[in-house]
Amino acid sequence: MALAHRAVLALDLGTTTGWALRGRDGGIASGTMTFRPSRFEGGGMRFLRFKGWLAEVAALSGGLARIAFEEVRSHAGTDAAHLYGGFLAHLSAWCEERGVAYEGVPVGTIKRFATGKGNATKAAMVAAVRARGFAPADDNEADAIALLLWATDGQGGQA
Repeated sequence: MALAHRAVLALDLGTTTGWALRGRDGGIASGTMTFRPSRFEGGGMRFLRFKGWLAEVAALSGGLARIAFEEVRSHAGTDAAHLYGGFLAHLSAWCEERGVAYEGVPVGTIKRFATGKGNATKAAMVAAVRARGFAPADDNEADAIALLLWATDGQGGQA
């Protein structure tokens, strides 16, 4: 089956993960998913829920052909870096087990694609995605939508 007819998922990894999915029919759905553990859970539960959520998205979409994720090289703090690394480790292992292609895309590349500036602010990213006809709830969802457009439509598609 051609890539154009397979689902593609874009992720802005984090405790609040932004996601955007281009389905087999070409339609785009997006949102955010929170993987914060409750006070009665260990820290590893966020990663187990993340893997379960990936499986659910894959099943509901009829199978994922590719996952693109925002590749972050610099973090605000140690905790953020550790969490990102955990999500990335689980994502890459999940993809390897299932034969799903995955690709990290530098933050500057996504911002340059969406706004023309590689150092665009969060507000500029949200505005750029809204200008394309989408209605992201926050910067996490906006980043995921911009990444999905970069990964699937070099012309920067419309909603």
